[in-house]
Amino acid sequence: MKTITIHVTEDTYAAFQERARMCGASASELIRDAMSEYVERHFPTGASIFDHAPADVGKVLRPLGADDDLLEEMLG
Repeated sequence: MKTITIHVTEDTYAAFQERARMCGASASELIRDAMSEYVERHFPTGASIFDHAPADVGKVLRPLGADDDLLEEMLG
């Protein structure tokens, strides 16, 4: 684990100390958790298919029917 020094306002640190006391943790633990959550939210490492907009592949040739077998069509 890397030790760092940060500067925060007295009010911010007091809020972390109060929350830490209520949770039975240390302010350092809460700050580490907050930093980890920030990294996960703002610096994604892997992309999901759901992270991308749909690709435009042209017009619909015909609407799908209830009897359409897409797997057979893809593999055929």
